[in-house]
Amino acid sequence: MDEAAGFVSANWRAEVAHTTLDEWWEPVRYQHRIAEVDVPVLHVSGWYDDEQIGTPANYAAMVAAGRSGQQLLMGAWGHAVNTTRKLGEVDFGPDALIDLDARVLAFLDEHVRGIAPDEPPAPVRIFVMNAGPQATGEWRDEQSWPPADASPTVLHLSSAGRANSRFGDGRLLSGPVTVEQPPDEWTHDPDRPVPFVTEESSNQIGGPDDYLGIESRGDVLVYTSEPLTEPLEVIGPVTVIAHVATDVADTDITAKLIDLHPGNFAQRLCDGMVRLRYREGFDRARTVTPGEVYEVEIALWDTCIRLPAGHRLRLEIASSAFPKFDVNLGTGGPLGTETEGVIATNRVWHTPERPSRLILGGRSDY
Repeated sequence: MDEAAGFVSANWRAEVAHTTLDEWWEPVRYQHRIAEVDVPVLHVSGWYDDEQIGTPANYAAMVAAGRSGQQLLMGAWGHAVNTTRKLGEVDFGPDALIDLDARVLAFLDEHVRGIAPDEPPAPVRIFVMNAGPQATGEWRDEQSWPPADASPTVLHLSSAGRANSRFGDGRLLSGPVTVEQPPDEWTHDPDRPVPFVTEESSNQIGGPDDYLGIESRGDVLVYTSEPLTEPLEVIGPVTVIAHVATDVADTDITAKLIDLHPGNFAQRLCDGMVRLRYREGFDRARTVTPGEVYEVEIALWDTCIRLPAGHRLRLEIASSAFPKFDVNLGTGGPLGTETEGVIATNRVWHTPERPSRLILGGRSDY
């Protein structure tokens, strides 16, 4: 890639060569040592910021370590925090923007100058996005992240084996699957990856973009709930537990949470992926045995939204999201240098013994 761009980047080549969390990464890692930090911190990010996952994780880790003076502030923002109330087609309303300078100055007054505020702020202040017609959200004060009273909503994947595309039979059920169901199968062609909607910038996380068109592809599994009969708040981490198999030496399992509006606007909320060779962590690559079923946990990061009645929840499962994630070539070969791929046939199970499911909000260790 660097030579194709007309130069050679030694640093980039070194990063690509170290594909596990070996000692080379140690000088630039910090989260496993975050308890050593003992200063007050104002943690600021947005639900569509590419720093989003680290910010609440850092806050929670420092609170757990007993570090005082921690505050978390999360808005309906992209990486340029507090600069716009609108991302893509979604306008989050006039309250989405705040006097951030005043918040920072009050924090510094308290912890640098020793001036106690007249009314101490809550340690956590979050913007609850609203998916209604006006999309006007509200700020909410909490004592912890995730909020202590946020209980998870669990939805189970179900189909008759034909969940391919939004025209298939994939469903999200409120209760566990109680009968045997055939797995859903899809093909991953590394020369034809599933697109990820994003502008050409370093901000590769994406926004509240419309995925309806991409959901017409047969290599995207789509599971949709019934319309909500009452409002539902999804606040906190989003996780998918999937029972999957592949017929090649390695593959990716991607997952995306969608808010399906009554008008068929398929708004992306959050997403994530697992590369099967790293299904148990990045300390080393594990062998992927073709045909063996693995239970994997896919972290879709966090979200904070109130869904009104009439909306549906939707989950996409695929094996690529390009260019957000590099395309898995399926060979199990060296990342960053191999160029030829193979076509993978992948499956996901949803049975009483293998309950693939979507976990919305609640505590992070659910």
